[in-house]
Amino acid sequence: QVQLVESGGGSVQAGGSLRLSCAASGDTVSGLCMGWFRQAPGKERERVAIINPRTGSTYYADSVKGRFTNSRDNAENTVTLQMNNLRLEDTAMYFCGAGAALPLSCDWNYWGQGTQVTVSS
Repeated sequence: QVQLVESGGGSVQAGGSLRLSCAASGDTVSGLCMGWFRQAPGKERERVAIINPRTGSTYYADSVKGRFTNSRDNAENTVTLQMNNLRLEDTAMYFCGAGAALPLSCDWNYWGQGTQVTVSS
């Protein structure tokens, strides 16, 4: 079992930055996919940034490429999302996820409770 706890959300003006952190406890997560999803009101949850250790790849949604950076520290069991040049459309609840790393995808088994990011003009 893995427990995930997010922190670092908040309110920021457009163009500003925030850093989200996700701390994992329980079983080791070094071999698991870890990443970030977000869900805005009335919209489906979408992938934002994913690290798959099996493929060595990092996925970013097109809407965040060049602005967000996802990194993980396996020694600390943490994953961090650095968000720069935030836009109004980045406003959402952000969730940390972890799951089995498959050859071409991830099987998401664990979720945090989410942290709210609000971007204002």
